[in-house]
Amino acid sequence: MNSSRAIALNSQTGKVYAVDPKQGAISVFDPQRNFTSTVRVGSEPVAIAINEATNRIYVANNASGSVTVIEGNSDAALATVRVGPLPYVLAANPATNKIYVSNTFSDVITVIDGATNSTIAVKAGSADAIAIDAHRDRIYLAGYEDANLRVLDGRPSVVGKVPAGIHLWGIAVDEEKGALYVTRSGDSELLIVDEVSGAVTAVATGAIPSAVAANRATHTIYVVNHGDGTVTAIDGNKHLVIATIKVGERPQAIALDSKRNRVYVANTHSDTVTVIDGAQNRVVNTLRCAKGPYALTVNSRTGQLFVASLAATTLTVLDPH
Repeated sequence: MNSSRAIALNSQTGKVYAVDPKQGAISVFDPQRNFTSTVRVGSEPVAIAINEATNRIYVANNASGSVTVIEGNSDAALATVRVGPLPYVLAANPATNKIYVSNTFSDVITVIDGATNSTIAVKAGSADAIAIDAHRDRIYLAGYEDANLRVLDGRPSVVGKVPAGIHLWGIAVDEEKGALYVTRSGDSELLIVDEVSGAVTAVATGAIPSAVAANRATHTIYVVNHGDGTVTAIDGNKHLVIATIKVGERPQAIALDSKRNRVYVANTHSDTVTVIDGAQNRVVNTLRCAKGPYALTVNSRTGQLFVASLAATTLTVLDPH
């Protein structure tokens, strides 16, 4: 079970955290010391979320039915929070210090209070992907087999449903524009949802769109098409396709460096990462990495790229420049 949230950057400390499911651990790369350490967590960790406001790292342990809480300075495990069977994905709201955890094959979301580590369960529908608009205190849940995108408020309560069709995969939010982006893999479309009006616009993409990311500096949306090895670049203002970019085989994840206007795409079956120049929307480099890259993140301060791969027990650090 692989998640695009298997790796995460704490931009406040520069540390990068990646899951090691086989060892029941997290790999931590500290760039200041150029050193990688290991933190023991629960069984089969699959996803990570970071609340940079509190400097806490949260790890979903799929086989343990728990979330491990890690302190960001010492990287010590502070607590283990029970969240129900098969937690799969999680997201943190820095404005409210609440962490939202989904459980596979369940319509219940567990909400952790970051101040006390107490939990409440909310019957909100299935969630294979979660996005948070901290500014508006809205939580969006996308379920692969759920025909509706669920909307929660901070209480938390379900406050809306957006008809979206089944086979939703990736999700991202642009808080500045008040726009939500959801890939609909079965229909080869990106859904653009206006957070205020609820209006939905569909834009055609390549085959089996998976991951999506929005460059808030340029308001360009990038959709990774798992089925045909392309990336669709979309003008976020006009909702029009502006480029189709060929990448590697079975791309699965994406990361953006807004400072350098670079887009990075993990090609899981090619064992590569494609580097795209966002100004011209063309490929400028292809980087080799460990077998099966499936999640990645980039540090916009240093330009370093970090990749989680199926064959690697620790994360891979790349310098794309």
